Amino acid sequence: MALLEIRDLHAKIGEREILKGVNLTIDYGEVHAIMGPNGNGKSTLASVIAGKDTFTVTKGEVLFKGKDLLSLPVEARAAEGIFLGFQYPVEIPGVSITNFMRTAINEQRKYRGLDPMGAKEFLQLMEEKKKVVQLTSNLANRSVNEGFSGGEKKKNEIFQMAMLNPTLSILDETDSGLDIDALRIVAGGVNALKSKENATVVITHYQRLLDYIVPDFVHVLYEGRIVKSGDKSLALDLEEKGYEWIRQELEKADR
Repeated sequence: MALLEIRDLHAKIGEREILKGVNLTIDYGEVHAIMGPNGNGKSTLASVIAGKDTFTVTKGEVLFKGKDLLSLPVEARAAEGIFLGFQYPVEIPGVSITNFMRTAINEQRKYRGLDPMGAKEFLQLMEEKKKVVQLTSNLANRSVNEGFSGGEKKKNEIFQMAMLNPTLSILDETDSGLDIDALRIVAGGVNALKSKENATVVITHYQRLLDYIVPDFVHVLYEGRIVKSGDKSLALDLEEKGYEWIRQELEKADR
């Protein structure tokens, strides 16, 4: 049984159809990259998997660990092990990262029938996971993302991912706005968290992120469908030829 199975998924926002029949299978231990032009459904797909109610699913199914994911509310999807890293992480003034993470972890434990994590165990875990993305104590003691730079926000996202230990991590343009040093740190954190018990989906426009997070599979999402899949060399082809190449390939196939 695959970790995630998406079958003929259609979704719209208002009257506009964005996803037009997405099919995708992700297994444990895999890293998948999803590429494509702006406005073609990449972030929509991530949001639908995570349970964002802005979008309406009109057709298809999504199975996560064999369960009907679309029937679960957003908090249950998170507790089941789905993590979404935002392109633009929000600020939460007045809520410290420490309290935010402790609440999130204990909500997951409650969902799974476990006792709350004790303060000592939690602080030990936090110190261990801060090292994954070189998160300083100064940042960890501040409100969630408040006053953070773009790179600090992305590091904080990967720190949260490390703390929650999800089964499926979806990183929506996590390279957006990062300088080269921050990119290395964030990518290093993602790579450190990879295991045979989880999977990662990286949504990106650019090959440069895939120099650091090497995907097992690359998919092109174009006009609401995955129209081409391959290994990491597909990302290099896209870098060289652009998305116009994909459009031309599709036109040839339709003739």
